[in-house]
Amino acid sequence: MPLMTKTPFHLVEYSPWPLLGSLAITCLPIGTIMFIRLKNHNLIIYGLILTAMVAYLWWRDITREATFQGFHTSNVVSGLKIGVLLFIVSEVCFFFAFFWAYFHSSLSPAVEVGAVWPPSGISTLQAFQVPLLNTAVLLLSGVTITWAHHSIEEQKYNQSVQALVLTVALGIYFLYLQYGEYTETAFSIADSVYGSTFFIATGFHGLHVAVGATFILTCLIRTIFNHFSSSHHVGFLAAAWYWHFVDVVWLFLFISIYWWGS
Repeated sequence: MPLMTKTPFHLVEYSPWPLLGSLAITCLPIGTIMFIRLKNHNLIIYGLILTAMVAYLWWRDITREATFQGFHTSNVVSGLKIGVLLFIVSEVCFFFAFFWAYFHSSLSPAVEVGAVWPPSGISTLQAFQVPLLNTAVLLLSGVTITWAHHSIEEQKYNQSVQALVLTVALGIYFLYLQYGEYTETAFSIADSVYGSTFFIATGFHGLHVAVGATFILTCLIRTIFNHFSSSHHVGFLAAAWYWHFVDVVWLFLFISIYWWGS
């Protein structure tokens, strides 16, 4: 790659993964609609399998570029960090829409929902039970991933592995608690605007927790294989920033929807 010596960025080779990845991900919403409307789950299963395969192969290529081929120079790393930050900003805008919908409906309740909030007939969840436990779980996971970050910088890789294992376990435990919470709610997504905003906001957050846990699990595997060093661990930084973003969003969800909104 002679261009690498002349440019401050990495010109990647032709890759099939963006196109194949977009096609695989397109199968997910279409498959979800088919499952809901036609009770046919084949397309969503194929979409999940294809997405997982493309993600693995794409990440494999990026790992090779960064760890073994040395293409991720300091300038490339700087560009990657900016890209991750811009992605997180787009995620902030994504959740801002949900909070806007929630506060638009709750600060001035319509007559159709009884002119009160929560709407008439809605039995809300107790904020200081499972939601508070989930808050503690995510805050603790923020501590463990920070522990992992400092361990990598101090070249204490055994501690970083332990911290990442704990972080992944806490993320899975959070999802388990949220699933149990969903099974016990006295309302559904079809119960007025409260049910819609509650399940959309908390459900998408749960999806982000699942994605973040997968991201951190990938970093755990890479740490075990010694892909990170004290001076070069941009992949881990991306996962850590994303996880802290998920933590902060949950705090806003807990305060606004579970505590104030109930």
